[in-house]
Amino acid sequence: MKFNISLRSYMFQRINVPRLLACIIICQLAGIIGSVFTSSSLDTWYIFLEKPSYNPPSWVFFPVWTTLYTLMGISLYLVWEKGLQHKEVKTGVFLFGLQLVLNTLWSLLFFGLKSPYYAFLEILVLWIAILLTIIQFWKISKSASLLLVPYILWVSFAALLNYQIWVLNS
Repeated sequence: MKFNISLRSYMFQRINVPRLLACIIICQLAGIIGSVFTSSSLDTWYIFLEKPSYNPPSWVFFPVWTTLYTLMGISLYLVWEKGLQHKEVKTGVFLFGLQLVLNTLWSLLFFGLKSPYYAFLEILVLWIAILLTIIQFWKISKSASLLLVPYILWVSFAALLNYQIWVLNS
């Protein structure tokens, strides 16, 4: 029993809790910024759009994105912990930041500017940025890379949904 407690204490000492929280908060803030554009259009513009039959109900998006942003934050933390002095880590963090900005930009284009067309073009760029981030993170931390897989899968689904909304409403 004593061994377990000591091992647990050792594991918690190795986690930089402020850094982990900062990474998660940064990602959640991107979601909050995006939600400003989203919420302004949900009851006015978006509700009247034609949507494909597989469009999830609105209540699904909040828990999915909250979970994804948390996983993204943990992923960023695992890479950052390897040390920003390393070129691979700097590149990974840059790519991560780029995809996070693109993630927020999608909400601006789709909901803020009410442009499924430009949002679709942008989500393709976002998808590539996520893929590049996953590849770069794999070189640094396989766990960090794998934590981004649900994110790219959801963005793949979102891209398909975005495309169909654009086609149905053109």
